[in-house]
Amino acid sequence: MAGRVSMSLLNSLARGNVIFRNKKCVRKSVVLISRCHAGSLSSSSAAQPDLSSHLAGKTYSDLYELSVKDPETFWGSIAKERLAWTKPFDQVTDCDLSSGKINWFLGGQLNVSVNCLDVHVAKDPDRVALIWEKDEPGTEERITYRELLEMTCRLANTLKSYGVQRGERVAIYMPVSPMAVAAMMACARIGAVHTVVFAGFSSEALAGRIQDAQCKFVITCNQGVRGGRIFDLKSTVDKAVKSCPSIQHVFVAKRTNNGVPMGKLDISLDEVMAGQSSVCAPEPMDSEEMLFMLYTSGSTGKPKGIVHTQAGYLLYASLTHQYVFDYTPGDVFGCVADIGWITGHSYVVYGPLCNGATSVLFESTPVYPHPGRYWETVQRLRINQFYGAPTAIRLLLKHEENWVKKYDRSSLKTLASVGEPINQEAWEWFYNVVGDGRCPLVDTWWQTETGGVCIAPLPAEPGAEIRPAMAMRPFFGIQPALLGEKGQIITGNDVSGALCISKPWPGMARTIFGDHQRFVDAYFKPYQGQYFSGDGAYRTEDGYYQITGRMDDVINISGHRLGTAEIEDALDNHPDVPESAVIGIPHEIKGEVPFAFVVLKESASENQRAVVEELRHLVATKIAKYAVPDHFLVVKRLPKTRSGKIMRRILRKVAMQDTSNLGDVSTLDDPSVVSEIIEAHKQYRSHAAKK
Repeated sequence: MAGRVSMSLLNSLARGNVIFRNKKCVRKSVVLISRCHAGSLSSSSAAQPDLSSHLAGKTYSDLYELSVKDPETFWGSIAKERLAWTKPFDQVTDCDLSSGKINWFLGGQLNVSVNCLDVHVAKDPDRVALIWEKDEPGTEERITYRELLEMTCRLANTLKSYGVQRGERVAIYMPVSPMAVAAMMACARIGAVHTVVFAGFSSEALAGRIQDAQCKFVITCNQGVRGGRIFDLKSTVDKAVKSCPSIQHVFVAKRTNNGVPMGKLDISLDEVMAGQSSVCAPEPMDSEEMLFMLYTSGSTGKPKGIVHTQAGYLLYASLTHQYVFDYTPGDVFGCVADIGWITGHSYVVYGPLCNGATSVLFESTPVYPHPGRYWETVQRLRINQFYGAPTAIRLLLKHEENWVKKYDRSSLKTLASVGEPINQEAWEWFYNVVGDGRCPLVDTWWQTETGGVCIAPLPAEPGAEIRPAMAMRPFFGIQPALLGEKGQIITGNDVSGALCISKPWPGMARTIFGDHQRFVDAYFKPYQGQYFSGDGAYRTEDGYYQITGRMDDVINISGHRLGTAEIEDALDNHPDVPESAVIGIPHEIKGEVPFAFVVLKESASENQRAVVEELRHLVATKIAKYAVPDHFLVVKRLPKTRSGKIMRRILRKVAMQDTSNLGDVSTLDDPSVVSEIIEAHKQYRSHAAKK
């Protein structure tokens, strides 16, 4: 493992107390990383893992420059010292972005669960690994690294005893809990591949992911608890499994004491685990074998099984967790994301556990039992880093500041946001009200496909500014590029374009499960030889990056990406809907919400209200409740070009009530359709205003 940190490197990477400098223009307000805090960080963090002994003493600028100019030296030296290998790697990287070939640390073998558990148990077995912040405040449970390792081994032995083999896919459909983390670790320990499905997804969405991944096993709970309510999980799995003949066993853990029907495929996980050994030999895994799959929405309607592998992903999650959030040993790291999303994978589970951190598992909601829940939790658990979504912040800032101020937040030293660009108002409230104007607030940009944070204000040189609502600086090894419509690289500053990354990095996804060509087409074909993020960005006059939003047909609902085509597919399944079009529009709390334009058959035109209610239910059933459009506008037809392509920018302008300049409509097959839709929208608004 890594050696001791050098004082000079700590000084160069130190972040700490900040001051807020007001200017006349709020956009120009900045946070400064205090130079004086560097010394205190150095003295209190002498055992903090260094990047590597080879890189000791270098400044942030030196490190970043080396990481992009000589990635083999940079990543090779870090990987050798930071990870525990059963067999050393003999080649750092072998990549070709144009063909989607991505390989790191070839020839090496390791086990991810060993790096996340065993290495810490050997040094400090009673250190707390997880604090399970359960739904009811004050009922938290602490799990040490020794306890988590034993739970993981018992679960791993259970899986093996029921025939789970190396390389086989295991679906995990569970709420945030220690058992869910142990399930992920158990899969990693025996070389199985986990695919965690968000426990809010419907049975159809779960079934689709099980089928695509060809899972043979499911791990779930009898029920979940959230926001004071109990919701069934086992019944959802039962419905899903009916259409999944590949499933051999369903392992059912107990979250509540309520009984659920158990069938011939079902196994009581807690009972079987109790009889298993607490020791399980870890499987040595090649660096590029699959670690997990995670499904994310695409613009085609079919979710993509994004594949992450062993060593590169773990190294990148670990490094970003430490340096983006200013994690130091002994900190309590509070990421309130669900494990069903990549944020939960990288910054609730893998990153923190690899670094030996104490990670908070947040089971509840931001407003249960009151709008001060987050901050009461910060006070009670003494959380040092708080990582949440702008959606939640926008929700909470609507409430009285006393819901924040009444709780002691002095333990906080870093605030961070994830899932979507944070708006100015939310940033200011988060920084000034929650952080009392003293904690750096880092707006992180990354994706399921990137594995970890790629652009964020930290790390940076001491004294470097942090600008509100801006991701700003690329992480080590990340080379952003802005590209124009014709594929040209846009040089200089004060420019906008498609956000791409020019060089590979260890944490990036390797493929889409079962469809590598789709992987290449989606990420490397739009701009040859570049990773295309699907986002647009602005590079400021000073060279910082501001994310401007999605460029494809994917919308961001409460920080969760969802393809509009996926919603359209659900709507078009209704027998009275020949076609539909869904676009995203801004929402004050959620960031974006779906707006559905629906064409009905003539036979259903007299019964619009009932059909719309059926459509709501259909989307909730096939995808999830959060995917249900906020608006349904029934129209006679959709604006299409002569080639049959729906002109969505027109629909977006209509939905946004911005019809003064619709742009070029000459390619429409029948331009008169636009006035029809505008009139229908006026009537819709008029009717809504009367409610």
